[in-house]
Amino acid sequence: MNIVIIGTGGHSKVVKDIILSNKNIHIAGYLDDKFEDFWIEDELLYAPISAYKFLMDKFDELKFIIAIGHNQIRKQIVNKMKLEEHHYMTFIHPSAVISPSARIGKGSVVMANTVVNADAVIGNHVIVNTGSIVEHDNRINDFAHVSPNATLAGSVSLGEGTHIGTGANLIPNVKVGDWATIGAGATVINSIPSNTTAVGIPAKSKIKEEV
Repeated sequence: MNIVIIGTGGHSKVVKDIILSNKNIHIAGYLDDKFEDFWIEDELLYAPISAYKFLMDKFDELKFIIAIGHNQIRKQIVNKMKLEEHHYMTFIHPSAVISPSARIGKGSVVMANTVVNADAVIGNHVIVNTGSIVEHDNRINDFAHVSPNATLAGSVSLGEGTHIGTGANLIPNVKVGDWATIGAGATVINSIPSNTTAVGIPAKSKIKEEV
C-alpha cells in the first residue's frame, strides 16, 4: 500500500511516525502548496497538492492522509480534491486502546496513548490527539480535533469542525456545536453553541471572531 501525506508541518511528523509503525505501508511522497514544483529526494516525491491526480495514475493502491491540524483547511482540501472517502486512509497508533464496538471514519488519525471506548463514533478526517480520552457513546463529527490530554466523558457530542483544547474536560451528555472551540484546560458543564469559543472553569462561550 502506498500513502501520500498531505501537509509537511508538525502534525505531519507525528502522522509519519504512526505510518512508519506499519511495515505494510510505503510513504510515496508529500503534497503541500508551499511547493511550487515537483522534485524527488530520498525516493520521496514532493509536489503541490494539485499533483494528487498525477500520483493516482502513477501508483497502484494509493491512499491519502491529510496531516494538517487546522480543521477548516482539512475540509477545504477534501472539498478541493473531490475524492471518494475510500481514497483516504485511517491511522491508529499501536498504543491506542480502541473498543471493538467503536467506529472511526476515513482519513482520521488516533494518536499515541489515546482511549476510545464502547460505541463511540468518530467521523471522517478527525484528529484524536495524544493521550486524549473519548468515552463511551461519544459522537464526534467530521473535521473535529480533540487535542492532547482532553477528556470527553460519556455521551458527549461534538459538531463538525469543533476544536477541543489541550487538557479540556467535558462532562457527560454535553453537546458542542459545529465549528466551536473549547479552550485549553476548560471544563465544559453545559452545551456550547456552534461558532463560539468557550474558555474557563466552568467554560463560558462567546461568538468567535472571523479570521
